[in-house]
Amino acid sequence: MMWNGEELDIEAYLARIGYEGEAKPDLETLRALHRGHVASIPFENLEIMLGRPVLLDLAALQDKMVHRRRGGYCYEQNLLFAAALERIGFSVKGLGARVRAGASTTRAVTHMLLDVEADGEQWHCDVGFGADGLLEPISLRAGVDVSQGEWRFGIRSEEEGVRVLRTQNADGWFDLYAYTTTRCLPVDYVVMNHYTSTHPKSPFIRRPVLQQAAPGVRCRLVGAQLTRTRPDGSRDERDVPVSELRHTLVREFGIELGDAEFAELIRVHYAGA
Repeated sequence: MMWNGEELDIEAYLARIGYEGEAKPDLETLRALHRGHVASIPFENLEIMLGRPVLLDLAALQDKMVHRRRGGYCYEQNLLFAAALERIGFSVKGLGARVRAGASTTRAVTHMLLDVEADGEQWHCDVGFGADGLLEPISLRAGVDVSQGEWRFGIRSEEEGVRVLRTQNADGWFDLYAYTTTRCLPVDYVVMNHYTSTHPKSPFIRRPVLQQAAPGVRCRLVGAQLTRTRPDGSRDERDVPVSELRHTLVREFGIELGDAEFAELIRVHYAGA
C-alpha cells in the first residue's frame, strides 16, 4: 500500500475524529471523514518549536495525532488521512502545491494535498492547510465554486494545467495555493518536510503557529496573538499572556502539553515569562 493503510489503527482514528457508522469508499463517507478530521485535529508546528524532528512514518503520526491527541501540519495530517482513506478502500493520489497566501514571489512546492476518487469523480481533499483550508472535499475541476459552512471556495484554471484553490473573504477572492495533478510520492514529502521544518526561510521555524478551521470562524494563534476571523471580515484579536497560554491551547485547539513540554515552549519562545 502506498500510504501504509494496513498499519493504521482505523478504529482509534475514527474515534479520534468522531466518525460513527460504517466507513465505505463512497463520497458520503469521504465528506464525513474530511469534516471530522478538520474539526478534530488542529494545525500546529509545536514539534519544531520544541526542537524535535517532524516524523512522517505512520507509527509516529498515529502516536502523535491519534493517541496523544496532538495536531500537525500538512504532511502529517494529509499522510494520516491518506492512510485512513486507503485502509477504507479509496484510491488516493498525493499532490504538491505552491502556497500563494500572503506571497509576493513564487514559492517552492512545499504543500501537500490529495486527489481522491469517490463515486466516479476525482476530489480535491486537504485536511492540513489550517484555518483557511477546506472543510470538505471539493471537486477536482476548474471552475468549481462551492460554499462550505459560511465560507466559499473555488478552483481557477491557469496555463500549463495549473489549478488554483481560492477562498472568498470580505475583500474578494484570495488565492490559497496553486497545484497540478502531477503525482507526488511519499519520499517527495520527506524532502518537502525537511525544508519546511529546518530552512531559515520557512515560516514555521520562528514562532508557534496553531490554526483551526470551522464552519463559522477561523481561529489562529501566531506567537502570542490570537485571532478569530468571521466570513463577514470581522475579527477579534488579542495578545495571550503566558498565564493564559496553556488554557488557550486546550480551549481553542484541544492541545494538552505535558508539564516539561509546556515549560520548554515557554522558555524558548515566550521570552520574559
